[in-house]
Amino acid sequence: MSVLFPEIEPYEHGLLDTGDGNLVYWEACGNPAGKPALVLHGGPGSGCSTTARRYFDPSVYRIILVDQRNCGRSLPNAADAATDLSRNTTAHLIEDIEKLRILFGAENWTIFGNSWGSTLALAYTQTHPGHVNGIVIAGVTTTRRSEIDWLYRGLAPLFPEEWHRFGEALPPEIRNMDRVSAYHHLLNDPEEQVRLQAAQDWHEWEAATILLADPAGLPRSWSDPLYLLTRARIIPHYFREGAWLEDGILLKNAPSLAGIPGILIHGRFDMEAPLVTAWELARAWPGVELVVLPKAAHSTANTDIAAAIVAATNRFRDL
Repeated sequence: MSVLFPEIEPYEHGLLDTGDGNLVYWEACGNPAGKPALVLHGGPGSGCSTTARRYFDPSVYRIILVDQRNCGRSLPNAADAATDLSRNTTAHLIEDIEKLRILFGAENWTIFGNSWGSTLALAYTQTHPGHVNGIVIAGVTTTRRSEIDWLYRGLAPLFPEEWHRFGEALPPEIRNMDRVSAYHHLLNDPEEQVRLQAAQDWHEWEAATILLADPAGLPRSWSDPLYLLTRARIIPHYFREGAWLEDGILLKNAPSLAGIPGILIHGRFDMEAPLVTAWELARAWPGVELVVLPKAAHSTANTDIAAAIVAATNRFRDL
């Protein structure tokens, strides 16, 4: 039996014109007169999923999902080499979220973020604390340089064969570059086949940790080469710049979140986002609750994580 709410379709959807050439897809589900809730997906560049609609009680919440810039159904798409990503930064995404809040006439809302979405949720809330009445985060990240380094160097001793392939796939002339910069270079190559192969190689490295936790855990969307290209082009675009955040700033500013209820949900065996970041955030954010799931990893497909998310959003119904 599913721990999630039943499947649901949007009652409304549209494209937010950001005014700088981007159209950001949004959709609204659940109760049109309900408590506003915003879902922020991971990646960056993964796009929102139908599953994410099911974390909130649709009779209580007006559930708003958004495909962040240049991914999912937002336009233009990053899979197109002609798409300029220079106007896709954390600051731009924060502006988009605020425009959506105004569009929906929400004075404040509850925010759910997963993985990269947790970084964005924290960055938005620290910028606009008066418009957030609660935060639920799963797979806590803050996109510090150390977290990026762990993903694209630190994990190497645990997956030596996969790390070797990840490096051997690079042309010899750029193998001395760090992996994020090297793949950023390939993913912006003028030749489509080069970009497609780089996207595949990028995701094969990422799959190592996912498949360790769950042998059947790869998302179905990973079978789509253009989806992989979209996602792979956006991730190093963000990570080589540290998401345009001062290193460690989200933890440094976490005390400012005092008074905003928060629940952090994290798997003990999360290899992509080690528990230490969630623990450090819990120590810095007065009043936040840290839920550590002893048998879970990073994926929200894990039943324990999904159940914890639903339990958290149910607790926030009346905030």
